[in-house]
Amino acid sequence: MRKGKGKQRKQTTLSLSLAWILILLTDALEALYEKRRRTTLEQKENEEIVVEVAPVDALPVKSLDGEVYYRTFSQTAEVAANEGDVDKSTVKMTKVERRAKLKKSKKEAKKLGKESAKTEEVQPTQQEAAVAEVKEDLTAEEAFETKKCKLAELGMTLLADPEANIRSLKEVLQFTKDGNIPIVKLGLLSLLAVFKDIIPGYRIRLPTEKELEMKDSKEVKKMRFYESTLLSAYKGYLQKLLVLEKHPIFHHVVVRCVCTLLDAVPHFNFRESLLVAFVRNIGSSDDVVRRLCCSTIKSLFTNEGKHGGEATVEAVRLIADHVRAHDCQLHPDSVEVLMSLSFDDDLGKPEVQEDNNNKMTSKKNKKRKNFEESNQLQGNDRKMSKKEIIAKMKEEVAADHKSVSYTPDFVERKRMQSETLSAVFETYFRILRDTMQSSVVSSEANGDVTSSGSGAHPLLAPCLSGLGKFSHLIDLDYIGDLMNYLKRLAARCSSSDGSAQIVQDLTVSERLRCCIVAFKVMRSNLDALNVDLQEFFVQLYNLVLEYRPGRDQGEVLAEALKIMLCDDRQHDMQKAAASVKH
Repeated sequence: MRKGKGKQRKQTTLSLSLAWILILLTDALEALYEKRRRTTLEQKENEEIVVEVAPVDALPVKSLDGEVYYRTFSQTAEVAANEGDVDKSTVKMTKVERRAKLKKSKKEAKKLGKESAKTEEVQPTQQEAAVAEVKEDLTAEEAFETKKCKLAELGMTLLADPEANIRSLKEVLQFTKDGNIPIVKLGLLSLLAVFKDIIPGYRIRLPTEKELEMKDSKEVKKMRFYESTLLSAYKGYLQKLLVLEKHPIFHHVVVRCVCTLLDAVPHFNFRESLLVAFVRNIGSSDDVVRRLCCSTIKSLFTNEGKHGGEATVEAVRLIADHVRAHDCQLHPDSVEVLMSLSFDDDLGKPEVQEDNNNKMTSKKNKKRKNFEESNQLQGNDRKMSKKEIIAKMKEEVAADHKSVSYTPDFVERKRMQSETLSAVFETYFRILRDTMQSSVVSSEANGDVTSSGSGAHPLLAPCLSGLGKFSHLIDLDYIGDLMNYLKRLAARCSSSDGSAQIVQDLTVSERLRCCIVAFKVMRSNLDALNVDLQEFFVQLYNLVLEYRPGRDQGEVLAEALKIMLCDDRQHDMQKAAASVKH
């Protein structure tokens, strides 16, 4: 019995020890697991959790290899933990806590909504900005179309009945002050078309104070109002053109308007302002502007019936002043236009014959008239009174026709032609003198022969061409000075006082032109001059030796040889032999 009890005690103690060991092991394992869990949680707090966006919420992206994948976003463990805590807290919250939390969330949402509204007001979206821009463009286009239609309507009414709608000119003139550039251009061109059509064929003379004090009929008052309104609007239009001429945007339109008016209505008022603006652009560097001005001035010179020659005299004077103001440094076209002038060669010759014929015819008419009057007075006094009335009316009609016509009488034509010729030859002599002075300056600065070409003397070639054309109209008092200038310019080395040699910088072609002009002047005035041209022949032979085919103009050399050797009336064997020798 005792042995059995001892075995049981041993078994119980063994089982107790095993149980104790198991308890200790489980506690150790739990502690180890708790420690590992804590370490993993700490690591996860510092790491980001990558969550893949659902295919429904994100657009797919295709790589270069052709694979399709969806984008992902990262979320920190703190945020996830907070979200978990929030979920847990919501589960454990009471009703009072839930209400407070809900109020707080509403306030925050309301505050965020206000801030977003402010940001949207300050910074509109791109779509709204694009819509606003389109609306502005549409409104500007609509305004442009309405103004354009209004301009067309006013222009049509003015052209249909100018006297009834003359007040509309001021309304059209207001469009030239608009801020839109296309509208201003359309206004200028519309007024150009209107003025070109409604301007009368005479110069408007405003009534004096005495004439205004007199009582006139309704028709006279209406005509005076029409003319005064037209003249004031035309004056405002020209002033606007002169102001806009300084702006490069309107320069072409302004020059076109000025040239068109000068060509269409050169007889009308304020012609001087048009000519000043016109001559200012005749030597422009812009090819379009210069060609338009040159074609207009040529038309003005050839169609003198529109203005009676007065515009020609004024234009030539302004060109002469323009050349002088720019020291002969202009485009050659500004002087070449003078070649379009035409002069009456026999303007002074028929004067004596016409006076004699008029005197003879007047004497015969007086005798015949006195004889007829004496007979008619004896026969029928009533018929004579009717004839006197008819004759008086014819004289008045002839006087009125002469006052409005642009065909000046013989004395006036002679005066205008002499003034035009003096201005033309003044310009030509100034160019020759400036060429010699500039050659002296350049030779003193360089100290040797220079060949600058026509760039240094751009106006010399048209000057020599004009002298050759109008050589028969040069006054004999100035031919000696002209021949001296040409001799010094044709020489390679000229001397002003016989001792100092001045090197010229003219080309061979320019010096040949000087020789050509000298022979044309002599040939045109052969009966009145007796000048030895031996020095010009010497210069010609020297220039033949200096001629280079690739550098100089062959047609100039051919013309010089022809006019100096073939066209001479008296052929000299020494000249021919010298030419053959060279």
